[in-house]
Amino acid sequence: MLGCCRTPGGCNLQYVFFTPFVVLLPEVTINYRHGLPVITLTLPTRRERCQFAVKPMVATVGAFLKDVQREDKGIVKAEVFATDGSKVSDATLMEVLLRNDFKLLINSTAYSVSPPVKDKLSSEHATEMEDIKSLIHRLFVALHLEDHQIRKERELLQKLDHLKEQLMPLEQVGRRGIQPSRNAKTSRLLWVGLALMSTQGGALAWLTWWVYSWDIMEPVTYFITYGSAMAFYAYFVLTKQDYLYPDVKDRQFLHYFYRKSKAKHFNVEQYNKLKEDVAEVFKYSP
Repeated sequence: MLGCCRTPGGCNLQYVFFTPFVVLLPEVTINYRHGLPVITLTLPTRRERCQFAVKPMVATVGAFLKDVQREDKGIVKAEVFATDGSKVSDATLMEVLLRNDFKLLINSTAYSVSPPVKDKLSSEHATEMEDIKSLIHRLFVALHLEDHQIRKERELLQKLDHLKEQLMPLEQVGRRGIQPSRNAKTSRLLWVGLALMSTQGGALAWLTWWVYSWDIMEPVTYFITYGSAMAFYAYFVLTKQDYLYPDVKDRQFLHYFYRKSKAKHFNVEQYNKLKEDVAEVFKYSP
C-alpha cells in the first residue's frame, strides 16, 4: 500500500511503502509528532493514506481543507461540522477545532474524528515557556528599537520641513500686512479708552466744584457708576467673559486680526492647523 506525508504550505510530498499486510485503521486519525498534530486520512480517489501536519496556532480549517482538496483532485466537497451538526467556519484555527470531537465531510462521506487529549504543560514548564517568550520579545525590541527610532525621527523631520514650507508664505503675509497694523490698532484703542476716562473724570470734577454742588452731582455719579456696571454685565452676557482689561485687549486684538486677515486673503484656519501640526511634531520628536 502506498502512502504520502503532506504538510500545509506547499511542502514536497514524501512517498513511502508500507508493509504488504492489510492493517485495519480508522479512516481519520490524529497523532502528535514533534509537538504538532498529524492528521491521517484516506484519499477517496487513490485510496491512499495521507498525512497532513498542521500548525494549530497558525493554520485554519479552510487552509487544511484546501490542502486536502489540492492533494486529491477528486474531492469536490470538503467541510467540517461540530458534533451537533453546526458547520465550523473556515476561519477557525485548527487549535480550536482539535479541542473537541468533530465530523469531517469529504464528498458524500462523513468521518467522526476524536482528537487525542494533549498532555498539559506543568505549571513550572509553562512558567519557563512564558519567561522564554518574554526574553525573546525583549531581545527583539532591543535589536530593532534603534532602527525604529531612526526611521521615526527621519519621518518627523521630513514632515516638519513640509509643514515649514507651507507655513512660510502665510507667516510672511502675517508679518508684513497684518501684525504691525493690528498691534497699532489695539494700542490706539487702549490710549483712546484712557483719554475718555480722563475726560469723564475731569468733566465730573468741573461740574462738582465749579458749576454745581456735590449734592446735585452725587445722583449723577451714582447713575454713571450703575450704568457702567450694567455695561460690564452686558459685556459678560454677550461674550461669556468677565470684563478684564487683558481679556478685552486680546479679544479686540483677535477681532481686528480676523477682519484684516479676510481683507488680505489670509487663511487663518489653515495657519492654525499647520501650527498645531508643527507643535505635534515637536511633541513626538526625540
